[in-house]
Amino acid sequence: MMFCRKLIGDRDKGDDLYQDALVIAYTKIGDLRNPAAFRPWLYRIIVSTFHSTVRRPWWKRRVPWTPDMEQMLTTPDPTSDYDARRWLGRVFQAISPDEQTLITLHELEGWSVADLAELSGKSEAAVKTGLFRARRKMKNALQKLSKQAKRRQPAAPEKMIKTEKT
Repeated sequence: MMFCRKLIGDRDKGDDLYQDALVIAYTKIGDLRNPAAFRPWLYRIIVSTFHSTVRRPWWKRRVPWTPDMEQMLTTPDPTSDYDARRWLGRVFQAISPDEQTLITLHELEGWSVADLAELSGKSEAAVKTGLFRARRKMKNALQKLSKQAKRRQPAAPEKMIKTEKT
């Protein structure tokens, strides 16, 4: 359940994802060939359900992201937990659902690269490359958000006073 919450980034939506995945797992338990592989099988179902959930409807793909929308969501310094979560949510949007899954499982859940390779059916090198690329995209998105927030930061009071006197 915690993995679902972390993956989707919201408690209620994570619980919904968890319940949906358990219903699917319950209906398909007869398809499980190796009972020892239950954990990766269940995580694959959760990830597939997550991918189905995050597919964007056509009308969301057509709405352009405007600077005004960006300004509403960013603050110059994400010192509070709330601001940090908003920044992380924006940065998470910069990566694909596959990359979100990799980052969540590896960084937040502590899965090894070997476990991720087994889950995804890819080589360990491919998983490491995917993690590297996802981290790089997140870093670039964070730097971009930080620069945009600093540009919109109001002038210091001393500077405003000096300009009023001249």
